Amino acid sequence: MNSIIGIGRYLFAVPFAIFGFFHLTNAGMFNEMIGPPGGVAMVYITGIALLAASVSMIIGKFDKLASVLLALMLILFILIVHLPTALDGNTTNLLKDLALAGGALMYAGGYARDNSVIG
Repeated sequence: MNSIIGIGRYLFAVPFAIFGFFHLTNAGMFNEMIGPPGGVAMVYITGIALLAASVSMIIGKFDKLASVLLALMLILFILIVHLPTALDGNTTNLLKDLALAGGALMYAGGYARDNSVIG
Protein backbone atom coordinates (compact mmCIF):
# COMPACT_ATOMS: atom_id res chain seq x y z
CA MET A 1 0.00 0.00 0.00
CA ASN A 2 2.84 2.43 0.76
CA SER A 3 4.25 1.98 -2.73
CA ILE A 4 0.92 3.06 -4.21
CA ILE A 5 0.77 6.07 -1.89
CA GLY A 6 4.37 6.95 -2.84
CA ILE A 7 3.30 7.37 -6.46
CA GLY A 8 1.07 10.26 -5.35
CA ARG A 9 4.02 12.62 -5.13
CA TYR A 10 4.73 12.10 -8.83
CA LEU A 11 1.06 12.21 -9.83
CA PHE A 12 0.83 15.58 -8.09
CA ALA A 13 4.14 17.06 -9.29
CA VAL A 14 4.34 15.98 -12.95
CA PRO A 15 1.27 17.92 -14.16
CA PHE A 16 2.79 21.10 -12.72
CA ALA A 17 5.93 20.46 -14.79
CA ILE A 18 3.76 20.05 -17.88
CA PHE A 19 1.81 23.23 -17.06
CA GLY A 20 5.14 25.05 -16.61
CA PHE A 21 6.40 23.76 -19.95
CA PHE A 22 3.16 24.89 -21.61
CA HIS A 23 3.55 28.36 -20.08
CA LEU A 24 7.08 28.64 -21.46
CA THR A 25 6.27 27.36 -24.95
CA ASN A 26 2.89 29.10 -25.41
CA ALA A 27 3.34 32.36 -23.52
CA GLY A 28 1.46 34.40 -26.11
CA MET A 29 -1.59 32.15 -25.94
CA PHE A 30 -1.63 32.20 -22.12
CA ASN A 31 -1.28 35.98 -22.15
CA GLU A 32 -4.32 36.26 -24.42
CA MET A 33 -6.32 33.90 -22.19
CA ILE A 34 -5.69 35.71 -18.92
CA GLY A 35 -5.51 39.29 -20.15
CA PRO A 36 -3.73 42.25 -18.58
CA PRO A 37 -2.43 41.08 -15.19
CA GLY A 38 1.31 40.88 -15.75
CA GLY A 39 1.67 40.30 -19.46
CA VAL A 40 3.95 37.80 -21.19
CA ALA A 41 6.75 38.29 -18.65
CA MET A 42 4.45 37.07 -15.87
CA VAL A 43 3.50 34.02 -17.95
CA TYR A 44 7.21 33.13 -18.22
CA ILE A 45 7.78 33.71 -14.49
CA THR A 46 4.77 31.53 -13.71
CA GLY A 47 6.08 28.78 -15.99
CA ILE A 48 9.47 28.81 -14.30
CA ALA A 49 7.81 28.74 -10.85
CA LEU A 50 5.66 25.77 -11.84
CA LEU A 51 8.68 23.88 -13.17
CA ALA A 52 10.74 24.70 -10.07
CA ALA A 53 7.98 23.53 -7.72
CA SER A 54 7.57 20.32 -9.67
CA VAL A 55 11.28 19.51 -9.68
CA SER A 56 11.54 20.35 -5.99
CA MET A 57 8.71 17.99 -5.10
CA ILE A 58 10.07 15.19 -7.29
CA ILE A 59 13.60 15.31 -5.88
CA GLY A 60 12.47 16.14 -2.34
CA LYS A 61 14.74 19.16 -1.89
CA PHE A 62 13.02 22.28 -0.49
CA ASP A 63 9.75 20.50 -1.25
CA LYS A 64 7.91 21.89 1.77
CA LEU A 65 8.79 25.47 0.83
CA ALA A 66 7.98 24.79 -2.83
CA SER A 67 4.57 23.33 -2.08
CA VAL A 68 3.61 26.20 0.24
CA LEU A 69 4.71 28.75 -2.38
CA LEU A 70 2.84 26.79 -5.05
CA ALA A 71 -0.32 26.95 -2.94
CA LEU A 72 0.16 30.69 -2.50
CA MET A 73 0.60 31.16 -6.25
CA LEU A 74 -2.54 29.13 -6.94
CA ILE A 75 -4.52 31.21 -4.45
CA LEU A 76 -3.28 34.35 -6.20
CA PHE A 77 -4.44 32.85 -9.52
CA ILE A 78 -7.86 32.34 -7.96
CA LEU A 79 -8.09 35.94 -6.79
CA ILE A 80 -6.52 37.68 -9.79
CA VAL A 81 -7.35 35.50 -12.80
CA HIS A 82 -10.26 33.18 -12.03
CA LEU A 83 -12.48 35.20 -9.69
CA PRO A 84 -13.60 37.68 -12.38
CA THR A 85 -14.73 34.83 -14.67
CA ALA A 86 -16.29 32.98 -11.74
CA LEU A 87 -18.49 35.98 -11.08
CA ASP A 88 -19.82 35.49 -14.63
CA GLY A 89 -20.66 31.84 -13.85
CA ASN A 90 -17.50 29.99 -14.98
CA THR A 91 -16.20 28.45 -11.77
CA THR A 92 -14.30 25.48 -13.24
CA ASN A 93 -10.78 26.92 -13.15
CA LEU A 94 -11.36 28.58 -9.79
CA LEU A 95 -12.40 25.28 -8.22
CA LYS A 96 -9.54 23.41 -9.94
CA ASP A 97 -6.94 25.80 -8.57
CA LEU A 98 -8.61 25.77 -5.15
CA ALA A 99 -8.35 21.97 -5.04
CA LEU A 100 -4.74 22.05 -6.22
CA ALA A 101 -3.85 24.68 -3.59
CA GLY A 102 -5.41 22.45 -0.94
CA GLY A 103 -3.42 19.49 -2.25
CA ALA A 104 -0.20 21.50 -2.18
CA LEU A 105 -0.82 22.47 1.44
CA MET A 106 -1.63 18.87 2.35
CA TYR A 107 1.61 17.80 0.65
CA ALA A 108 3.51 20.39 2.71
CA GLY A 109 1.86 19.27 5.91
CA GLY A 110 2.11 15.53 5.53
CA TYR A 111 4.44 14.39 2.80
CA ALA A 112 7.23 16.94 2.34
CA ARG A 113 10.64 15.66 3.36
CA ASP A 114 12.79 18.79 3.51
CA ASN A 115 12.01 20.92 6.57
CA SER A 116 15.18 23.02 6.30
CA VAL A 117 13.47 26.28 5.38
CA ILE A 118 9.97 25.86 6.79
CA GLY A 119 10.07 23.82 9.99
